[in-house]
Amino acid sequence: MKIVFMGTPDFARDSLEAIYNKGYEILGVVTNVDKPKGRGMKLIPTPVKEFAIEKNLKVYQPEKVRNNQEFIQEIKNLNPDIICVVAYGKILPKEILDIPRLGCINVHGSLLPQYRGAAPIQWAVLNGDKVTGITTMYMDVGMDTGDMILKEEVQIGDNETTGELWDRLSKIGAKLLVQTIEQIENGTAPRVPQGDNFTLAPMLNKEMAKIDWNEKSAFEIKNLVRGLNPIMGAYSFLDDKKYKFWKVEVLPIKNESENISVLTIDNESNDNNLLQIENELKKSENEFKNKINGTILKSDSKDGLYIKAKDGIIKVLEIQAENAKKMSICDFLRGNNLEVGKKFE
Repeated sequence: MKIVFMGTPDFARDSLEAIYNKGYEILGVVTNVDKPKGRGMKLIPTPVKEFAIEKNLKVYQPEKVRNNQEFIQEIKNLNPDIICVVAYGKILPKEILDIPRLGCINVHGSLLPQYRGAAPIQWAVLNGDKVTGITTMYMDVGMDTGDMILKEEVQIGDNETTGELWDRLSKIGAKLLVQTIEQIENGTAPRVPQGDNFTLAPMLNKEMAKIDWNEKSAFEIKNLVRGLNPIMGAYSFLDDKKYKFWKVEVLPIKNESENISVLTIDNESNDNNLLQIENELKKSENEFKNKINGTILKSDSKDGLYIKAKDGIIKVLEIQAENAKKMSICDFLRGNNLEVGKKFE
């Protein structure tokens, strides 16, 4: 089995390593161009390129693939049996899809047809999904619309971040790619058309990272925080200073009676600090209700930082101030004062 591999980030590197270790003949590795990074803007190779160089594999880095006849001819000359595409970052034209005799296959980070597009792992976390997975598929000219081959389902942890899920799925994707190639080679690979009940996972944008304390529920804020960790971080402003939130917990508030409403923290923990806050809320329920969403309820280096959301309390666990390092909230509050009553915008 002669393979051309296309991929860019560490997610793809794991798949490349898996087929390399399996002993397949890798004719060439296609990846994105090196990008400048850091203060010195030094050109940094992609994780896939780093692995390919380490293993003395031929590397191709075209600026574009569509209408790039020179590059397309190079791939034709390689005459691969199959092309494996994993998080490459570019849409392949039909000219390339038609080159390998056994087709182009893709490793996608969702259970297709859910979350077609560039950011399936991120959106599963952002939306608070409980289940996701990996799908391998035959590629066609559509955006993740090809016939499915193999799937593996995984549970998403309640506190799992995009970065953590990304790392888990990259290993599963690598394993599933090897199984897919084996089945194609043996002529036993299934080919299952996708249904029309698809959803999309478009690229993320910086605008979505700002926390909306008024419109978003406490759990939506938590999902935003873990969904953007470690990509860009969810953020909010306090006294015109930007703070990024990297890890939070939710303390839901429930009204136990419509007539005599008592605020209760819906948490199984016997944490004395939580019980103290609950007692404080019970004493001043109306005052709590009247506080503006985003208001700091408690802030000290021993107990941490608690912020009012519209239907609960956000307990901040990891935070990052402007031009500073990410820190645990208790370490941060030992050197910084976030005043109770101030409001995050």
